[in-house]
Amino acid sequence: MKRKYYLDSAIWRDLHENRHDRFRPLGEWAFELLKKIRENNEKIIYSNLVLDELSIAYDKNTIRNLFDSVSEIMEKASINKEQVIEAKKLSKKLNIPFGDALHSIIARDSNAVMVTRDHHFEELQDIAKIRKPEELI
Repeated sequence: MKRKYYLDSAIWRDLHENRHDRFRPLGEWAFELLKKIRENNEKIIYSNLVLDELSIAYDKNTIRNLFDSVSEIMEKASINKEQVIEAKKLSKKLNIPFGDALHSIIARDSNAVMVTRDHHFEELQDIAKIRKPEELI
């Protein structure tokens, strides 16, 4: 079975901006992960939540161009009422952002690996499989 990956919006930003921190080539790792996913004919899952978060930093054309570059491996996941309710409860219980809880639930329900480097997701290891891009390449 081909693997699926749900990329946190920060991973998309790493890719687009070719970001680095003091020691790590974050954009390069995001690029290498997308390259591997494409080569293995695997899937990238995304949701309206990812689009909403990206729209804070980018205009619609930038997002469209970013996604068009990998459109053949993209698959959109819908968000339902039950997921939102569960995310609200998780967010409150674990004292983490609602969006992070919802991302992890969408990844779980899509049978996808949640790709992020956000420390809040450490609290969500029981919900979804959480990995950093460099752990997957």
